[in-house]
Amino acid sequence: MDLRIDGKRALVLASSKGLGHGIAVALAREGVNVLLCGRNGERLDNNCKAINAEGKGRADWIWADLNDENFIEIIGKAVTEKLGGIDILVNNTGGPTPGTTEDMTAERLETYFISMVARIITLTNALLPGMKAQGWGRILTVASSGVIEPIPNLALSNTLRPALAGWSKTLASEVAAQGITVNMLLPGSIATDRLAELDAATARRGGKSLEEVSTERQHRIPAGRYGRVEEFAATAAFLCSEPASYVTGTMVRCDGGAARSL
Repeated sequence: MDLRIDGKRALVLASSKGLGHGIAVALAREGVNVLLCGRNGERLDNNCKAINAEGKGRADWIWADLNDENFIEIIGKAVTEKLGGIDILVNNTGGPTPGTTEDMTAERLETYFISMVARIITLTNALLPGMKAQGWGRILTVASSGVIEPIPNLALSNTLRPALAGWSKTLASEVAAQGITVNMLLPGSIATDRLAELDAATARRGGKSLEEVSTERQHRIPAGRYGRVEEFAATAAFLCSEPASYVTGTMVRCDGGAARSL
């Protein structure tokens, strides 16, 4: 399928590794010019070199930290200078540390709310005028399957990410008539460093080996395995495409059938 986004411009947050990096690669392979951002300059630079070596969409990068109070200003300036505007925004953040509800102090809640929720909303608001002016835009927010089925020992994530779901659905209704789609993509167990960290935490908590935890988790997934970053990124690329112009206000799961809810 031709996604018809060749020449579009995309900002992909938290794209030094993992799901964000995978999405940036997938979009660039469709001819999209991508701006990567994150906190590891060396890794971002290497990612861009690899993307540019393929000769399709071009890649550039900016060092940016969601915890920085100047984050919105830094990103806004980079989008103008390096992309010349924006068509596609992929909101993506790292997840909070594992823990139970009893571990959720007011300080931790506030810290993660700012980086995982407030910055995403304010950045999107800052970039929306350009999309409205051109009558075309794609806003995709990567969240977690915990939005629809809370994940044990991830109380902070289960609490904060649903806030983005309510925001995303509301925004989708507000801008649909202006050619802008707003969707969420919910990963299940995708093989990334983050998943390895969570498996390790589960193993420590339960006194099991990492291999035992990984095997047990994969057995609970109907597909019988962890997902690949490339599979997740392909789903993201479609949601950012022209053929997906009538898909908005949705939460799409990429979880191998793991979520048991309808």
